[in-house]
Amino acid sequence: MVNQLLGVSSESEVDEISQLFSDFVDGCLSVPIDLPGFTYHKAMKARKEIIRKINKTVEKLLQNKEASDTAGNGVLGRLLEEESLPNESMADFIINLLFAGNETTSKTMLFAVYFLTHCPKAMTQLLAEHDRLAGGTLTWQDYKTMDFTQCVIDETLRLGGIAIWLMREAKEDVSYQDYVIPKGCFVVPFLSAVHLDESYYKESLSFNPWRWLDPETQQKRNWRTSPFYCPFGGGTRFCPGAELARLQIALFLHYFITTYRWTQLKEDRISFFPSARLVNGFKIQLNRRDSDPRNQ
Repeated sequence: MVNQLLGVSSESEVDEISQLFSDFVDGCLSVPIDLPGFTYHKAMKARKEIIRKINKTVEKLLQNKEASDTAGNGVLGRLLEEESLPNESMADFIINLLFAGNETTSKTMLFAVYFLTHCPKAMTQLLAEHDRLAGGTLTWQDYKTMDFTQCVIDETLRLGGIAIWLMREAKEDVSYQDYVIPKGCFVVPFLSAVHLDESYYKESLSFNPWRWLDPETQQKRNWRTSPFYCPFGGGTRFCPGAELARLQIALFLHYFITTYRWTQLKEDRISFFPSARLVNGFKIQLNRRDSDPRNQ
């Protein structure tokens, strides 16, 4: 993500930005106490340093603006070419892309592996679907045939979705059932309240990717328009990277399950406070599949 957004390829510089970004993410939903020793204070320092690095990159790009080769300048280079934005706005934009494009997708991948670990039947069926595609370069047509993979992704997003709530502002007085939401008030739709509602999804707390093959559930599955399934938000603020995120997760699962076997080393559980995570970090032992005696 750092390479694509900033055009940075130095391994040491990428690692440094990665650590700063990690510190920033940890403080995003922490208690906002801006004093040394508190997570929020550390996050704000990390954000300032990330902005300083982005601004330094902007200066370099502007100095080399006349250079003919701009292939390695990433999204930031394109912003400088095509948009007239203050440096602070560009820095905020890049940080938001880093957060939205990395944190959410990687955690969904983690939850998918976690759920599959505890559902051997789903793991077996998913592996069978991907074994027939292993050994060559994946194509778009291969991706379109990953039917059960899409069920696994949908169920992971329903049960362990990262965007569990949204924040909106009422632009006018809104009447809803017996309530009136005054203009200017903030409204927080809690998506998990729908995704985990037994009246919409039977055994809603169970990981069951086959539910998405049921004709009744199929009607709820269109995440672009369904009021019962909205892992990517909705309306004018619908996630623009939804399709890309699903593609990334499918590709990750393909290469992960066809290359490795793993054993969970410690019991774990999902917590959604202060953000979606596995409490014990989901510690596993990895082995290459080609060295596993069960495959010989």
